[in-house]
Amino acid sequence: MTGEPDLSPARLRHARFAIAAVFCVHGAVTGSFATRIPWIQDHAGLGSGTLGLALGFPALGAALAMPLAGRISHRFGARAALRGLLALWTLSLVLPGLAPNLWTLCGALFVYGATAGMSDVAMNALGVETENRLGRSVMSSLHGMWSVGALLGSAAGTVAAHAGTDARLHHLVAALALTAAGLVAVRGVLDLRAAREEEAPPRFSRPPRTALLIGGVGFCAVFAEGASLDWSAVYLRDVLGSAAGPAAASTTAFALTMALARLAGDRVVDRFGAVRTVRAGGVLAVAGGLLVVGVRQPAAAMAGFGLIGLGIAVVVPLAFAAAARSGPAPAQAIAGVATITYTSGLIAPSAIGAVADASSLVVSFGLVTLLACALTAGAGVLRTGRVPGAARDTNRDEPAPIRP
Repeated sequence: MTGEPDLSPARLRHARFAIAAVFCVHGAVTGSFATRIPWIQDHAGLGSGTLGLALGFPALGAALAMPLAGRISHRFGARAALRGLLALWTLSLVLPGLAPNLWTLCGALFVYGATAGMSDVAMNALGVETENRLGRSVMSSLHGMWSVGALLGSAAGTVAAHAGTDARLHHLVAALALTAAGLVAVRGVLDLRAAREEEAPPRFSRPPRTALLIGGVGFCAVFAEGASLDWSAVYLRDVLGSAAGPAAASTTAFALTMALARLAGDRVVDRFGAVRTVRAGGVLAVAGGLLVVGVRQPAAAMAGFGLIGLGIAVVVPLAFAAAARSGPAPAQAIAGVATITYTSGLIAPSAIGAVADASSLVVSFGLVTLLACALTAGAGVLRTGRVPGAARDTNRDEPAPIRP
């Protein structure tokens, strides 16, 4: 892609802060939605199973729309594409609360997921391009800013839920404010455009074999993230009998630990290495899962969700780093890992609902705990990004910078 004529250090720093603000806005939409899922469930008259079915439609929308983001950026330029896609995502926040029944909610969540996926691809692509031009890693902190946004959105949602505010009004105000903030933030990102001779990106890229095990580790972490973010409030309300305010606060606790761990994650990994960091994180996530399912008290469950967030926070950036050094085609490997991890996050809410409908939400979070165990066991694949039996180019345990 061709860049701007002015790529001075000051301009690059400004672009870095701008894309960080975009990540924050994106996360705030997710946090705002997650805390009001119980209200939306009651408004549409849904049980756990039908809510799980509806929460699968964002996955469908994202899966169908994500490949379009690259083509939109190729045609209109990275900044213009991100401006439009981010605005569609922030405005889509109002749709789920308007749905009076299952099928209208499914349609609303399909649009919600499609706009989420396209804007996510666009902002991550710009984040990688910004990192390349800076010559140092910034993706971990960008994902940390996404978690900060999710924390802010969930905190506002907790206040709204505690006050008994109608989610339709809450989401309308949040959507307008976040759209305005997003439009301001996008003005500062890099204005990159495809070179004339550059071909449009393919609609689908088959993940290489080396990406599968790395993606499997990311799958476990992102499944736990998606399950906790979308179901923690429902769990406290339906299983533990908490009021709306404390139930929504569980989502805030989860988002808080995710944000803190991601912002501090680079220092921890530099000191202890990727494998030991992920293994220790897996132990924390297992402990959190055991608190959630084994101690039937709201305070213990909130602490458990916080430990899950702390344990899984840095896994995805480390999986991307491992993919980048796993073979001769780092871009394809990273794309494969991203596909696996994002798919996990999108299917987790509906999978949790299906298990809960067949048994209970306690059993659903028992599954999350088992996946945290698998995360601990599989952390070794992040050492070099090589699958067993493949040639190993290094024994280093520290992550490499992501390079497309």
